[in-house]
Amino acid sequence: MKRVVILGGGYGGQAVANQLIEHGVPSDTIITLIDRMPFQGLKTEYYALAAGTVSDLEVRVAFPRDPRLLLTYGEVQDVDLARQVVIMEGDGGEIAYDDLVIALGCTDKFHGIIGAEEYACSIQTFSATRKTYQLLNDVKPNGQVTIVGGGLSGVEVAAELRESRGDLNIRILDRGPSILSAFPAKLQGYVADWFREHDVEMRGNVSLTRVEPGMLYDGNCTDPIYTDETVWTAGIQPVELVQRMDLPKDPSGRLIINEYHQLPQHTNVYIVGDCASLPYAPSGQAAGAQGKQVADVIHAIWEGKTPKLGKIKLKGMLGSLGKKAGFGLMGKTALMGRVPRMLKTGVLWKSKHHIG
Repeated sequence: MKRVVILGGGYGGQAVANQLIEHGVPSDTIITLIDRMPFQGLKTEYYALAAGTVSDLEVRVAFPRDPRLLLTYGEVQDVDLARQVVIMEGDGGEIAYDDLVIALGCTDKFHGIIGAEEYACSIQTFSATRKTYQLLNDVKPNGQVTIVGGGLSGVEVAAELRESRGDLNIRILDRGPSILSAFPAKLQGYVADWFREHDVEMRGNVSLTRVEPGMLYDGNCTDPIYTDETVWTAGIQPVELVQRMDLPKDPSGRLIINEYHQLPQHTNVYIVGDCASLPYAPSGQAAGAQGKQVADVIHAIWEGKTPKLGKIKLKGMLGSLGKKAGFGLMGKTALMGRVPRMLKTGVLWKSKHHIG
């Protein structure tokens, strides 16, 4: 039997598996999907799980069930590209492959800030988000929560936590002058107004040098910043396995791929999502679109054809401010208010049902 092995059951890995199954798998081929958990976690919704406004059941998606798909659970320790095997942790042994898809996602990037990894909460994995939920919701009444990073994730965590815990003091710190600095000024202003209306403190031009339990230190200020809990949303990087690979990478540490999403040095290995060097910001949408193209490439090779891929077209970005308001960017058009929040709810529903 020939084996296609997919590492990671997130947006990209799930898209590869679904597309391969939907368009047919040769009788001499089996697909193996490896993940640490028995379901996909909708990572774009982890902010709500951390805040406690949804249960973890609501952000789980079942893996596809098909006789041509073998589900394997465990932690991937390494990949031996020369021997074409995946090495599992513990007694998981080795899994051979003919084609390999690496779609393992990302992890926090702490920028060398002392104590950040040890003392800040994370929302990068399902397990870490569960722990963050407990820590945040155990904060004493009128306690202080600090979110480091004023991008999309930080904004959504702050807004959702405000909806969950009206008693808390919530602040966002960012090294730039304002939140959502990568987005148009109109969107920045709308979200900033929402935060002011809902008593979320925004503090810009903060250059953290150290994180300690209950205290943050700003290199631009002599006074420490008090906090009960700190949530880290200040950057991501590919997972450690990819970081260790001695292969060409872009300045963000993502693996360089060819036009078919393959490693140029190993064309039977495909890189999907946050591990791949793409001309887009990392997102679940980009990973899913790329995953579908990887499946198309594999199908074309199975049929002895030259793959033909179009340009990936992303539909835009949507963010939430609690359950009743949101914001978005479709092309150059900014969306604000209830409409983008409703659109995001619809996108979530489609994701949970493997549509789109």
